[in-house]
Formats: sequence, C-alpha cells, structure tokens
Amino acid sequence: MEADKFLQILGTDFYTGVPDSQLKALCDCLMDKYGVDEKHHIIAANEGNSVAIAAGYQLATSKIPVVYMQNSGEGNIINPVASLLNDNIYAIPVIFIIGWRGEPNVHDEPQHIFQGKITLKLLEDINIKYFVITKETTEQEILEQMVKFREELNQGKSVAFIVKKKALAYSNNIEYKNNYSCISREQAIKLIIDYSKEDLIISTTGKASRELFEIREQNKQSHKNDFLTVGSMGHCSSIALGIALNKPEKRVWCIDGDGAILMHMGAMAVIGQINPNNLIHILINNVAHESVGGMPTVSENINFRKIAEGCGYDYIASVDNYEDLHKELEKIKNTNSLSFLEIKCKIESRKDLGRPTTTPLENKKLFMQTIDN
Repeated sequence: MEADKFLQILGTDFYTGVPDSQLKALCDCLMDKYGVDEKHHIIAANEGNSVAIAAGYQLATSKIPVVYMQNSGEGNIINPVASLLNDNIYAIPVIFIIGWRGEPNVHDEPQHIFQGKITLKLLEDINIKYFVITKETTEQEILEQMVKFREELNQGKSVAFIVKKKALAYSNNIEYKNNYSCISREQAIKLIIDYSKEDLIISTTGKASRELFEIREQNKQSHKNDFLTVGSMGHCSSIALGIALNKPEKRVWCIDGDGAILMHMGAMAVIGQINPNNLIHILINNVAHESVGGMPTVSENINFRKIAEGCGYDYIASVDNYEDLHKELEKIKNTNSLSFLEIKCKIESRKDLGRPTTTPLENKKLFMQTIDN
C-alpha cells in the first residue's frame, strides 16, 4: 500500500515517533508532507518520549495522535502505556504504527530475532489490539479495520498497526543531508582505530558498528578489542562506563551516535558524576538517523560541548574536519581524564557496507577473553 493513502485512512494530522527502516516509506511520506513541524510531526528522542508527546497532544486537542516506531521500541513505551494511556488510568487513545523487525521465519539481524518473537505478545500484555499489514493487505481491509479500531479509540483504548517488510511503499525519493561536508563517519572511525591502538572500543548500534567491523577486516586486524553494541540503542555509553570502571587499567573508547545519545541522554550525567579517567566518549554527529533511512535528529540545534561540560566531563572538544580531528585525537589519547569529542560528519556510507560476519555471542566471548587477559 502507498504510505500517503495509509495516512489518509488513519485520518489524523499529528505524528510523532522514532524512525525505522521498516517504516521508511511512511517516514519519507511524513517528511515530504510535513517536514519537521511541531503542529503535525515531531521526531522524538525515544519511543517513550513520543508516547508522552502524543498524550499531551490528545489532552490538548481531543484528537487522536499517531506514534510510529520499530518494534525494538516497545520496551520504551511499556511504562507510559501501562501507567498513563491505559483506559483504567487516564484512558488516552493513541494509534501505534510499529515496524516488525525479526518477524518469525523471516531472515533478519540477530538483535531483532527475540524482539520479533515477542512483538505481538507484548502488545497483548499491555492490552493493545493490533492489526498486521502485509504486502497483500488491501486498502479496503485497512478501512474496515479502522472502523473497528475507532470503537476502541472512542473508549480511550490504544490500538496498533504492525507493518511487515515491504508492506508500505512511497514513490517520491527523499534526500537527507546536513551542513557538514568535510569528513565521513567511516573516515572518523578509521582514524579512531589508528589512535586507539590496543585500547578497548565500544561502538553504538547501526552503521558505526558495521563500519568498525569492516575496517578491522580491511586492516587485517583482530576484533578482540571491540564490543559491537548491535542492539539496545542509546546504551552504548553506559556499557562503556561499566567496563571502564571495572577495568581501570584499560583505556575505553565509546563511539556513540547523535540519535543514540539523544535517546538516553541521562547517561552522560551519570558518566560525568562518576568521572572515570580512562573513558573517552566520542560522538559522531551527522544530525540523522542514518542507519534507518536518514531522517533528521534534533542534534543540529544542540550544543553537546555545553552538555558535556554541565555533566562534568573534563576534556571537551568538537571538530568538523579531518585536520582538527587528528589534532584532538592526539591530545585525547594523552589526556588522563574523562574526555568528550564531538565529530560533525556528513550523511554518507558505502553502498556495499556489509554487516558483522561473527555472531554477537562470538563477539562477546572474544572481547571478554581479551579484557580478562
């Protein structure tokens, strides 16, 4: 089904959520129709954030909002759904649109497999009725389902459309770009590898971990010092903190992304308060959810240096070109203090970028052997 036709059937004019590759057609359609517009479309920091925004919209307007997300975000919505939206509490109705990654019997990446199995069960547990949209689902079927859903919504209950792979399409080609043009994320990671030597690297979910893995392969280097956080978006820096505190003799580099750091920004406050002198927090900021299609984050309007300073980081810098990146990495590797470096990168990745050829469990075992030794 065409995404714009789907939006017409939903019959609402307010959307908020976190981008998902399975919902790229929907996300592109929203960007084409509204862009980022506080009256109609807000890209949230995390899925729970989007539920709360939607709740505020419904309280203020009495209209039905839509929250879109990948099924991995179900964990982030459980609390606001169960303790805020639920019809036994405030009875705030929301339409959820959820991309189904890790669908049973459909090949997907390992971080999606278990979440895919429990996607429908979680919705049942939080009392949300759902309808699954496939490539074969007709417009008439969705229209009929919306009539049924309206009855639920009128009672203050939330409902969900689960979107399978390629179930939605959008014909317009949307190009996402930012104002940074001097350095790519892959170039930045290559340089970080050069300066980190035998230090430990914890990389965030998405293309950053994929590029780290492939650069090691190209360099014919071992992956033993790298922990690839292929799931749990937003938690990479907290994993790095836990390792840095318990292996004080090791320097730990955390390669984070702007979408991820926004998702659970409170982690920076905890890191700054504890202040481990062996942790280097790198933010690769391309102002985009590039791994799932390129929709923008709010990072262009944020001064991450001031946030890091306010949280208690000791050494703080920001660069947007290759020469300055060299200089800052040279400084940081010799700085025995909690450091934060923002690298402003263009939206760019290789078309032939692959994925790790080892399993997450193999990655974990090799990494733990390395730090134990």
